[in-house]
Amino acid sequence: MTSSGANEALLAAYAQHLATQPARTREAYLRDVGVLKALAGEAALTALPPAMLRRFLAALHARGLSGRSLARMLSGWRAFYRFALERDAALKDDPCAGLKAPKSVRRLPAALSPDEAVQLVTIEGDDPLAIRDRALFELAYSSGLRLSELSGLDVASVDLATGEVRVWGKGSKERIVPVGAAAREAIRVWLKVRGGLSVRDADAMFLSRSGRRIAPRAIERRLADWAIKRGLSRHVHPHMLRHSFASHLLQSSGDLRAVQEMLGHASIASTQVYTHLDFQYLAKIYDQAHPRARKKT
Repeated sequence: MTSSGANEALLAAYAQHLATQPARTREAYLRDVGVLKALAGEAALTALPPAMLRRFLAALHARGLSGRSLARMLSGWRAFYRFALERDAALKDDPCAGLKAPKSVRRLPAALSPDEAVQLVTIEGDDPLAIRDRALFELAYSSGLRLSELSGLDVASVDLATGEVRVWGKGSKERIVPVGAAAREAIRVWLKVRGGLSVRDADAMFLSRSGRRIAPRAIERRLADWAIKRGLSRHVHPHMLRHSFASHLLQSSGDLRAVQEMLGHASIASTQVYTHLDFQYLAKIYDQAHPRARKKT
């Protein structure tokens, strides 16, 4: 059998092997190995040496694929070769072993300025959903909660007397975070309104129009809509409020460990990205304010 024929037979068997996988997973794996086949040309996929695969990765990187995309594709290639090793006795070693995708440039999370954050969360009006949204967004900005934590929050988890909120984050890890005065007041107003609604999920802090616990997607839509109504010139998503909380708190306190604890990060490295945001903010202020930084006209 020719190399081309062997490749086709192996790929057909691999597609059959993936038949029980979810459709999107199956499509992704087949797409990844399809790229590998195109790069290999007429060469047998089971005969490609590691050096050749390394050149393939370099070529894809040169075409503009990010390190993250290449890492995902390399994962797809590894899955294919695991299958091939079980099927083809002539294939002794995984040619992907030891290969690593080039690192992506780490993108800094987007954050609002302090003025933008205040402009966004200061929602006026006596409509129940507007009152709910103000409490929701004030809490998100005040305490840096994740979207899932906001949606899953219970009334009993917020102690307005002590000014604390108790949440269960990633890995079901519990943490207690302070709640600022503005957020506490917004929540008090919301709880009065909430008591007059037709409540179907009695434990849930934030309810939808139907009285059920608000869904994460609904929070995303409401925040994006309010950002437009409040005059912000860019798309705003819930995680941006979390980033803004961390960045502004770090600017004010400089206490990286405290910010780490409030965000619920397992590693300080995850929190250190906000030091870069802090520097960007200071650099912007410097460029605007320092006489020697201003461009001559």
